[in-house]
Amino acid sequence: MKRRLIFSLVLLVLLLNLAVGAKIYLSATQMVPAADNSQANLELFKDALQKIRTEYVDGTNLTYQQLVYSALKGAVSRLDPHSEFLDADSFQQLEDDTVGQFGGLGLVVALKAGHITVVTPMQDTPGFRAGILAGDRIIKVEGKDVEHEQLSDVVKMLRGEPGSSVTITIERPSAGMTKDFTLARAIIQMAMVKDINGKKEFPLGAEKIGYIHIIQFGEKTADELESALNKLKVQGMKALVLDLRWNPGGLLDQAVKVCEKFLPRGQLIVSTEGRRKPEKIYSRADGDELKDIPIVVLANLGSASAAEIVTGCLQDLHRAVVLGEKTFGKGSVQTIFPLDDGSALKLTIAKYYTPSHKVIHQQGITPDILVPVSDNEEAALLLQRSPGGADALTDKQRAAVQAVHDEQLERAEDLLKGLILYRQRAGEKPERVAAK
Repeated sequence: MKRRLIFSLVLLVLLLNLAVGAKIYLSATQMVPAADNSQANLELFKDALQKIRTEYVDGTNLTYQQLVYSALKGAVSRLDPHSEFLDADSFQQLEDDTVGQFGGLGLVVALKAGHITVVTPMQDTPGFRAGILAGDRIIKVEGKDVEHEQLSDVVKMLRGEPGSSVTITIERPSAGMTKDFTLARAIIQMAMVKDINGKKEFPLGAEKIGYIHIIQFGEKTADELESALNKLKVQGMKALVLDLRWNPGGLLDQAVKVCEKFLPRGQLIVSTEGRRKPEKIYSRADGDELKDIPIVVLANLGSASAAEIVTGCLQDLHRAVVLGEKTFGKGSVQTIFPLDDGSALKLTIAKYYTPSHKVIHQQGITPDILVPVSDNEEAALLLQRSPGGADALTDKQRAAVQAVHDEQLERAEDLLKGLILYRQRAGEKPERVAAK
């Protein structure tokens, strides 16, 4: 009798434990919101794909890959303007950009306020020579409205075989202008660093003020900059204009290496903050190559991303005076995650901060000295910088273009002349006047 009672009690305890465990398990699963239940939502996605595949009226030739790619493009595009799902072709285009050669118009574009916006026209390219400006919006390609298209799809439309033509419709909000441009695509080969004449000679004038224009931050930018600095230093450079206007950015590591050339070892250059542990990037170089030679950085609306990192860093650390106009404000970090089938995800994983912890994204860098230029003046300056850019103009138009002065560059040179003179006089020992 006693043994039967003990057995019954043990069985009851086991049943109670089982009931409590089941309740805890059910409570735990119920605590996961339906929207965050991965298994349930994957089943929903799978069922929806199957229904589209079998029931959609024009779905005879639809493949599962097409459906999945479309779904991924839609999902990632909702995150922010700079995250993208890249199919294999788009991924290859991105790699071509980094290397520095592809077939297209030479327009760097981004999605801004819902519009396909020109960040900058690359120098000596079809878009540059046509007079397309930073801030212009591309609203049509070959007559097709692209305002609701994916950024990567619009880039595909703009690129193609060298020599082939494409018609794009540009809207210029600042002037209330809409205009069609028919442009011939070309092989876009980007020299990353150029001199005042658009070459790689880097002459130095009587005032000993050097000029370097960094076009973009590609794989060879830091090396090309080093070569340019060496050419200027052996000529006795006393000051430097570092032109980052119309520079759409590029590789973070190249922006860091550019900053390192003007900063002491161990100096904070930029920090990134996202869902992972914040990262701070410091200078690892031996020290300032120019030994405190004064620098003016030129920036404008076409200066974006890596160009803003360099601008903000040198400004924050009082290593350079920034002159020109407010920059674009693209300060987020994208990382490429290759996928097994050759496609990739480009995801925003963090935001950039200057050494003083100013956010760049959607804010931009405000210059120390504001020197605005009009759209017409900027268009003329771009034509002046483009070899053969004014060839299609009438004599009157060409004369008007040539008459436009680069006020930002002239103001930078005047500032540096003053600094050189001040340093020379500060270094002179005053003569003693004998008492009479």
